[in-house]
Amino acid sequence: MRADARRNYDRLVAVAAEVVAEQGADASLEEISRRAGIGSATLHRHFRSRGALLEAVFQSSIDTVCAQGEELRDHLEPLQALTIWLHSMVGHITGTRGLGPALVMSAERGSECHARILDAGDSLLVRAQKDGAVPGEVTIEDLLKLVNGICLASDPDTDQADRLLDLVIRGIAPGHG
Repeated sequence: MRADARRNYDRLVAVAAEVVAEQGADASLEEISRRAGIGSATLHRHFRSRGALLEAVFQSSIDTVCAQGEELRDHLEPLQALTIWLHSMVGHITGTRGLGPALVMSAERGSECHARILDAGDSLLVRAQKDGAVPGEVTIEDLLKLVNGICLASDPDTDQADRLLDLVIRGIAPGHG
């Protein structure tokens, strides 16, 4: 991909992520191209369908969360690293709210995304457990279900999900927060 085409692609995905976070999966493609300052025809050249654009937004969010997990692996405080990452998951879930039903990803693609998230979080959880900050019976699946439930139950226009996550962390790691 040429450099200018890559910039346009990246700009469209970034702006689409903002608009989807605000308006949900039904966000207007015209609004996305307008905010990006890129013509509608360019948007359609890069993304053959709304689904292709939404999948790119979702994949970009997963890439960001997984990259942050990698960066946090060497953090001096394992529980703090896990907490930072779980708050990033709150951002991922709230930012991609509504994309699940709108995306028809292949089972293989969905499984790959799920596995990447599990790997990123599990390495942080294991470090926190080895440090004695989190009990050994806690699994990454448990934590991700809690984060998802918190996000579903929270008002997306407030910091309620982050506050509830902090309560959960204090509950699983008393005396460490």
